[in-house]
Amino acid sequence: MASKKMSRKQVNGLVTSKGGDSATGSTASQQKDDHEMEAMKEWWRTRSLNAPSPFQQFGPCGRIMKNSAMVMQIQDPASQRLTWYKPPLTVLVIKKVRDSTVLSPFVQLVEWLVQEKNMVVWVEAAVLDDPLLVEDKRFQQIKDKLVTFKDGRDDLTDRIDFIVCLGGDGTLLYASLLFQQSVPPVMAFHLGSLGFLTPFQFDNFQDQVTNVLEGHAALTLRSRLRCIIVRKGERYKEALTDNETSSDRTETAASNHLFSDNQQTPNMRASTNILVLNEVVIDRGPSPYLSNIDLFLDGKHITSVQGDGLIVSTPTGSTAYAVAAGASMIHPSVPAIMVTPICPHSLSFRPIVVPAGVELKISISPDSRNTSWVSFDGRNRQELFHGDSLRVTTSIYPVPSICAQDQISDWFDSLAECLHWNVRKRQKCLDELSDLTGSGSEDTLDDLDRANDSLLDS
Repeated sequence: MASKKMSRKQVNGLVTSKGGDSATGSTASQQKDDHEMEAMKEWWRTRSLNAPSPFQQFGPCGRIMKNSAMVMQIQDPASQRLTWYKPPLTVLVIKKVRDSTVLSPFVQLVEWLVQEKNMVVWVEAAVLDDPLLVEDKRFQQIKDKLVTFKDGRDDLTDRIDFIVCLGGDGTLLYASLLFQQSVPPVMAFHLGSLGFLTPFQFDNFQDQVTNVLEGHAALTLRSRLRCIIVRKGERYKEALTDNETSSDRTETAASNHLFSDNQQTPNMRASTNILVLNEVVIDRGPSPYLSNIDLFLDGKHITSVQGDGLIVSTPTGSTAYAVAAGASMIHPSVPAIMVTPICPHSLSFRPIVVPAGVELKISISPDSRNTSWVSFDGRNRQELFHGDSLRVTTSIYPVPSICAQDQISDWFDSLAECLHWNVRKRQKCLDELSDLTGSGSEDTLDDLDRANDSLLDS
């Protein structure tokens, strides 16, 4: 066990020295050294959340064809930590609505940010209309120093440096909705019902916020899905220039890639282009008939879904609606898209996980008896008609969620505390069961029958 505490440099020295001895040592000694080297490599690998780089030669002749254009630099999620290249000055505070228990923490936080940290605090305009806040004297003293915005009217892009959420998971989903491109770092305090995405406790908020403002925090990059509805009569076009790379591509141009074959009329249904943090759901709505949905992956027809609907979710959303529909729970650092049927009319239709880079196309089957309805993180519900299609792929704009501890500890703590994952009574050991039966493993059924007969005779 002592060897596992050695530094990488020491291990390299050990490997080098053993390699020199193996030239004169026996074959058995060389095999032992090789085994130790492999053990050390395995130890290095498990310190990263990324999978190990696969060995690219297969047997004597086969290997992966090298293509420099396809080489990507992927950072280890475990090393993702927050840093500020300039001090944050503006903070958006999002609080849970219609919950009086959040008002006192909200006033404490806003007052401290304004008076102690000298930050510009943004809040939603509707928050100031809360009758309980109007009666709060402490809040009235700082009310005029706050900057307000209205959802759907004011654009917050490049105006906010930092986001603090007070409430439940819905506050984080709302922050994702407000920022449809780059999202400022989000620090979420658990003041709601479930709190799976809100790892911070409010008791010592001053110390915790100060640590984050000083850049002492780990980050979980929660991927989002880019969802585009293409209405009948429109055509979807992916346009990338030859010299443009995926890293400098801007998704704001995605809405410009929707071209109408004819001029748009006032009666034509508007297209939808939105990012979701949890999931996009396609269901049968009020219709009594089964949904009949065609699913395509990168242009290839995969299957037709007959049932109540379909859930396309991120790894973050795997612990939401998807897990209730029977899907697996996936760590948010795993690059993937989940496809989960809702009550499929098939015993063999199991949830699947596909690579994060694919594009899914979902449309109403031509022979479907009814239309479908689609919702995005539980909002913007609208009807999907015959001839319409929904395009879904992973966005380049994740939600940077600040960790209370680290990516692994926060997630498993949430599984245990919020979902009671794998909670059950522990099995008793054999000593505790000794008083329940006097029979041994060698007793036969005849012996037990005779023992029962003697008890009855007595």
